[in-house]
Amino acid sequence: MTLSLPGGWETLASDIALAAAVIIASIFVALIVRQFMRRSLQPRLPTYVYKPMENMVFYGILLLGIVSALSPFGISLSGLLVAGGFAGLVVGLASQQTVSNLISGIFLLVEQPLRIGDPVTVENVSGVVVDINILSTRVRTWDGYIVRIPNSTVFNALITNYQRTRARRVELKIGIHYRSDLDKAIQVLRAMMEEHPYCLVNPAPEVFVSDYSNSAVVLTARCWAPPQVWFKTKVELQTMVKKRLEEAGIEIPFPQLDLHIRDSAPLPIRIEESSNDRKPS
Repeated sequence: MTLSLPGGWETLASDIALAAAVIIASIFVALIVRQFMRRSLQPRLPTYVYKPMENMVFYGILLLGIVSALSPFGISLSGLLVAGGFAGLVVGLASQQTVSNLISGIFLLVEQPLRIGDPVTVENVSGVVVDINILSTRVRTWDGYIVRIPNSTVFNALITNYQRTRARRVELKIGIHYRSDLDKAIQVLRAMMEEHPYCLVNPAPEVFVSDYSNSAVVLTARCWAPPQVWFKTKVELQTMVKKRLEEAGIEIPFPQLDLHIRDSAPLPIRIEESSNDRKPS
């Protein structure tokens, strides 16, 4: 890369003016393209997808204009490409993980397996997505902690998105006493879910016997609810179960053990007097 100054101040001044004109023109073009993108693409794309795209296009046009403006001074584009390629190779070898996160972030923005506000589970981390950028994804866990996950990990991980489905199943397990009316308990639980405003009609709620434990008949009550109100629906139904069953006279037992003695045979008892208990004569 060489810097050559042609003879004469007039030539130098004209080159500087030409370079300034090229830079100003590139800034003008970049502003026009950004304005066009904001009108046509910004309303259609999420913010976390559109913003990195806008920055890449805007600064890419500026970089191309600056490189073009340097050509009158003898700084060739090929020399910059060779130097940039060598520098990129060195930086790439030194930061392979960063490059991997960058590429994975671009793929995540294109594929969109998760979005900001989605309740997800990523790599054993469960919570709500609060930020997606080029290098990492941040998730606020149910306990309120912010966990930063590299995009390469997110891209290769098994992602469970609870928001993308139209409905999510609510499941409750209730134990009733063996002496309780089984049919009545099933009817009460089904009516409770059918009356709830967030339980869907189709698929219809269902109640069935799922297990016979040591001290209770275990009933499973299921219904479907929109994912936005899934947790609220589960909490409300879980709270209503005890009240509804008690009003219907259905007993929810606590763990207990019944001991039955079949034979009541008498036990022989013999008391022996020890030598220490004898009184001295």
